[in-house]
Amino acid sequence: MPELSKQQSQSEEATFENLSKLIELQGIHRDGRRKLKAKIVWSLGYFTLLLVITPAILIVGHVILQALPHFQFSVLTTSTTGLGGGLKNEIAGTLVIVVGVLIIAGGLGILAGIYLSSYAKSKVGNFLRSSSEVLAGIPSIVFGYVGYIALVVHFHWGFSLGAGLTTLSLMVVPYVSKTTEVALRQVPSSYSEGGEALGLSEGYILRRITLKSALPGVVTGIIVAVAIATGETAPLLYTAGYSQNLPRLAVTHSPLGYLTYAVWTFYNQPSKSAVQLSYDAALLLIIGVVMLIVISRVVVSVSQRHSENT
Repeated sequence: MPELSKQQSQSEEATFENLSKLIELQGIHRDGRRKLKAKIVWSLGYFTLLLVITPAILIVGHVILQALPHFQFSVLTTSTTGLGGGLKNEIAGTLVIVVGVLIIAGGLGILAGIYLSSYAKSKVGNFLRSSSEVLAGIPSIVFGYVGYIALVVHFHWGFSLGAGLTTLSLMVVPYVSKTTEVALRQVPSSYSEGGEALGLSEGYILRRITLKSALPGVVTGIIVAVAIATGETAPLLYTAGYSQNLPRLAVTHSPLGYLTYAVWTFYNQPSKSAVQLSYDAALLLIIGVVMLIVISRVVVSVSQRHSENT
């Protein structure tokens, strides 16, 4: 009997060891499968990132290689004359458009985002969000044609700064309102509840607490809107026209130049100077977009540091 119990205990120990080894092998196999899946997912992520970055690198590299060898700083200080000269009038017109879109689209988009995130009722909010998404999906050339019929022809504004800014601003407002709404919804509700508990007014809480916390998302939306507006050509051709003179700050009957017109028009001309101007304009547009991104990052970092200190 003692020998039988001893053999039985040894058998149980052997069975336990075998089970332990089996569980360990299964764990190793499971870890190996998990690591393999992780490697596959990371590889797909890197491949997708490469697909996104490669066209941008090729485009920017091509523009730089074509523009830099023949670039002259006189392009920045000389206006266009015919198919030659510089891009002073186009640069000034583009800056005016950027500032105008920042003021009009930025202001309307932020107010719309605040309304949708905090004050709009469910049915009204859903209707406005659907309308905004439809507006964002309309092709830019359709915006240009509608702007031409409504502003240039019907209201007799002519090709003008006002017609161009109105059309571009309406085109990009949905991007600002959407990003503003999403950013505001991501701010913890405890922030506003704490402000209310301290007796702060609703407007003060919105300005000093909620908007500051949502500033990175708001700035991102504004930068996307300005970048889209800066790179558009068709709506401006229909509404702002073109002029080789410096822009006049008049709402109506004030055509102006802009860099995208030089890129679109001069590239197909037989003159080498015109083609070079198109590459110079493309290079300046790329530099402008990069500067906008840098400025936005600086604004966000400074505001966040200020909010943390206060």
